[in-house]
Amino acid sequence: MTAPALRSTPLRRLTVLYDADCSLCVHLRHWLRRQRQLVPLNLVPAGSQEAHRLFPALDHRRTLREITVIGDRGQIYSGSAAWIVCLWALAEHRPRAHWLATPAGAPFVRVTMLAAAKYRELSGAQAAAPGAPAGTPGDTAGPPCDDRCEIPR
Repeated sequence: MTAPALRSTPLRRLTVLYDADCSLCVHLRHWLRRQRQLVPLNLVPAGSQEAHRLFPALDHRRTLREITVIGDRGQIYSGSAAWIVCLWALAEHRPRAHWLATPAGAPFVRVTMLAAAKYRELSGAQAAAPGAPAGTPGDTAGPPCDDRCEIPR
């Protein structure tokens, strides 16, 4: 009976794979780093050599389209669950993460993810306008994710 032992083992670290070429993703990475963490977050660029070294069996192309968080026991969270587990790791946001994981909180997660997608869409259109400066990888002033950070519908 190993299941009870696994449940009693605390989660000690999370690895967040983020798109380093997405200005929104980079902004959120900086925000996560500034927060007090109850569970340490290791922030690694998705698709990087480090990500491949740490998680050789992972679908790294998918991690560039959708936020992916990996627990120290091999748990894999993506999409809404990944955002919730990131909030759960933060001291000031853990209670909100618990609520967002309930059926009552699910619509708020969806609205937040759709708002982020709309932001990327608007920023991408603005950057595509004639004379608009092009973003560089990791530049928070440039266009965000384009269509690589898809929101599951």
